[in-house]
Amino acid sequence: MSGFRIALMQTRPVLGELEVNLSLMRELAAPHAADLFVYPELATTGYALTDFANARAQAEEPAGGSGLEFLQELAEEKSAAVIAGLPLHERGALFNASALLRPGMAPVFYRKLHLFYREKDLFTPGDRPPEVWEWRGLKLGMMICYDWVYPETARIMAHDGADLIVHPANLVLSHCQRAMVTRSLENGVFTATVNRIGEERYPGEDPLVFTGGSQVTTPRGELTVSLPVAETAVRVVEIDPAQARGKSLTTRNHLFADRRADIYGDPLPDRDG
Repeated sequence: MSGFRIALMQTRPVLGELEVNLSLMRELAAPHAADLFVYPELATTGYALTDFANARAQAEEPAGGSGLEFLQELAEEKSAAVIAGLPLHERGALFNASALLRPGMAPVFYRKLHLFYREKDLFTPGDRPPEVWEWRGLKLGMMICYDWVYPETARIMAHDGADLIVHPANLVLSHCQRAMVTRSLENGVFTATVNRIGEERYPGEDPLVFTGGSQVTTPRGELTVSLPVAETAVRVVEIDPAQARGKSLTTRNHLFADRRADIYGDPLPDRDG
């Protein structure tokens, strides 16, 4: 297949204002057509959530919630898949999660594996490996923000056949966006990082300054688009998933076949066992 369109939805959520944020998400999507709309990490609530009770009040349940219902309606309206970051309440715990909504299908979730800074005070780390799902012939997986530091996260999804790794984020550190070029190169996949803009502050601390710069990188490490660092913006990028399905670098080099698991061990899950 060819011509899969990804809409990068670089937003500025308002902390603790679920309805305001959902309205903004719909408003930004309205004039655009795509196969997949991607919003940042914790796009429904904002980032600097300070206590469990407050976050729990705004969290979604796996079976539904006002935010998930809204996102499902948006997917139906746009006849497209939607990925957005949100707090997820499950089994008494809170997860920093991303949800994948598709028309006529139940939502599926990725729970962030690697928690950053004050997230550790609020969220439970994800308890299962990232998965790969299909939409319109494309296979995609999800990671969130600080997961970029750990190459195993992306490797698991590439090993399981992902063409595209979707990366909702609230990036504040330098080098994050550039690191995603390497995640694409070492796995031969597309990556779509969708970051937010603006500032938020934990009480008594310096502000967190979010760096925008949402982007798509190709399996050959090419940066196809980079959004502004400080503006709300939307960009639709078209990719050809077939480019992610050949893992040969030369006639004698293959990204996966050349791995030396006998030397450094193999972190990949055994899907057959």
